[in-house]
Amino acid sequence: MSKTTDCIVLNQVNQFFGSKQVLKDISLAVPSGCIYGILGPSGCGKTTTVKIMAGILEPTSGETYVLGQRMPRLDLMNQIGYMAQSDALYTVMSAKENLEFFAALYGMKKDEVPKRIQEVMDLVNLSDDLQKQVYVYSGGMKRRLSLAMAILHYPKVLILDEPTVGIDPLLRKYIWDELYKMADQGVTIIVTTHVMDEAQKCHQLAMMRDGALIAQGSPQELQDQIHVNNIEEAFIYYGGGHHES
Repeated sequence: MSKTTDCIVLNQVNQFFGSKQVLKDISLAVPSGCIYGILGPSGCGKTTTVKIMAGILEPTSGETYVLGQRMPRLDLMNQIGYMAQSDALYTVMSAKENLEFFAALYGMKKDEVPKRIQEVMDLVNLSDDLQKQVYVYSGGMKRRLSLAMAILHYPKVLILDEPTVGIDPLLRKYIWDELYKMADQGVTIIVTTHVMDEAQKCHQLAMMRDGALIAQGSPQELQDQIHVNNIEEAFIYYGGGHHES
């Protein structure tokens, strides 16, 4: 695995919480400018894996590199956009105030912030709700605002933990179109999901089950290897213990 051409590299990463092992020997490499999906059921270790990539968690053992640097590294934080499963928003503040606060945190230039806030709110279809306090937002609106906050500072790496849960299908398609554009511009994007059609949209895919990787490759490769027509059948196959070690 090359640490130079790949944007994110995990090398034999294990994670224990107390005596419980939640990640088992995870090794993967994410090329720059790739949309890399991590597919698996709830509780399989997806969130723990992306928290390690984002530098939020330090693994019990193993190595993590992001943009060629050993993680966790505080000075890399402003190059990473992270959208957690639970929305980290200040609900008593307006959406605009939330975005301004995070822009300051990321050290963005003050004169570029208003334009950028407008851009990201347009992208998630929330421009009309910019001045509203977040507590009046629906669950789907909060997800969209969290996504706007994750991309606000033009990160080189974007880590999205189940980003489109609770978002309507039309807007979900629009968000995916934007993710492809960002990837074309060289942004490396990690998406965790348990939704099969979303997994199909990724350039590369890692399938997880019970804290272990069970298969890796492009969605098409994973299907072709076992002669099935969709990712769901592939996941059932690899998850059933048929994968090669």
